[in-house]
Amino acid sequence: MEAVAKLKNFRMSPRKVRLVADLIRGEDVGKALNTLKFTKKHAAHNLEKLLRSAISNWENKNAGKSAEDADLFIKKITVDPGRMLKRFRPAPFGRPHRIRKRSNHVTIVIDSRLAEEQLEQLVEQATVAAEVAQTDDAPETDNQSTESTETTQ
Repeated sequence: MEAVAKLKNFRMSPRKVRLVADLIRGEDVGKALNTLKFTKKHAAHNLEKLLRSAISNWENKNAGKSAEDADLFIKKITVDPGRMLKRFRPAPFGRPHRIRKRSNHVTIVIDSRLAEEQLEQLVEQATVAAEVAQTDDAPETDNQSTESTETTQ
């Protein structure tokens, strides 16, 4: 099951955002988060927030399944141009030059590399392992402590 997150009207040139988007396209989610965290481009911070939103959307869509066990990867990331604000700046001889303040729309699609059946098997194995761990952690009730106090009296 794939999950989608969208960032609309992001006030930065699509060309600048595509530089960062190309770094993480097709990568695993964990590696992409690390890449975005240590990239010095301004767009990396907003793309990191968007990727975290996509992960959260995936977890909500697939209740009971963990994102760490699912082997998520970035299936598709697109940066499309958005609305353009047009402003004028004075130029020589009193003429106006047009300034185009660009914006963009970013869409991230993440998906699991595992098939649905494999993912369900992993979830079942994790629940069984958790149940075994709980039974191992439970204190055993031995009567040895009560027997030793009875014999000393």
